Amino acid sequence: MTPAAPAYRRLSVEERRSQLLEAALGLFAHRAPEDVSLDDVAEAAGVSRPLVYRYFPGGKQQLYEAALRSAAEELQQCFAEPPEGPLLDRLSRALDRYLGFVDQHDAGFSALLQGGSVVETSRTTAIVDGVRRAAAQHIFSHLGVTEPSSRLRMTVRMWITAVEAASLIWLDDDKEPPVDELRDWLVEQFVAVLSVTAGRDPQTAALVQALAADG
Repeated sequence: MTPAAPAYRRLSVEERRSQLLEAALGLFAHRAPEDVSLDDVAEAAGVSRPLVYRYFPGGKQQLYEAALRSAAEELQQCFAEPPEGPLLDRLSRALDRYLGFVDQHDAGFSALLQGGSVVETSRTTAIVDGVRRAAAQHIFSHLGVTEPSSRLRMTVRMWITAVEAASLIWLDDDKEPPVDELRDWLVEQFVAVLSVTAGRDPQTAALVQALAADG
């Protein structure tokens, strides 16, 4: 007896949209956005091109921005940690999640979050900058700082930029050194830049003293 075919289940609007975004992210993760067509997304999702247009009438630009927001939401959560335990341990766990995202999206990390695409706009730039600002806010929260000084704010934002740059270089270098070594080195970099700023900023100096006591 031939087994019955599985019952067809119509997807809800949100389920279908999530399906299309997942397919798009999978493609953007390994190819530059300008090299991905709506036909590619439709094929990856197992749907027709008109269906993709039904959910994203603005075409590839709208789909790219939606995929970018989806990726940004995931990245913004990387630095969210319960305020418990030593700060550097929390930072290590956050970096594990961040670098895990970079590893998963591989060569498309640059296209997804660092620009360099023909479909980049002020909106996509704002989405990417929102990730950086969210990461900084999480770090200030872990530091117990509600009103960072200008030097401390600049230091944290510079370190986040350094993490992004190191991630891209890591991908270019075939993911060397091993990811755990990269994570530990980035944590050490964080302590180092704070220590330099501590020589010029009393607020940061107090934080460095607290970190030393915490360790």
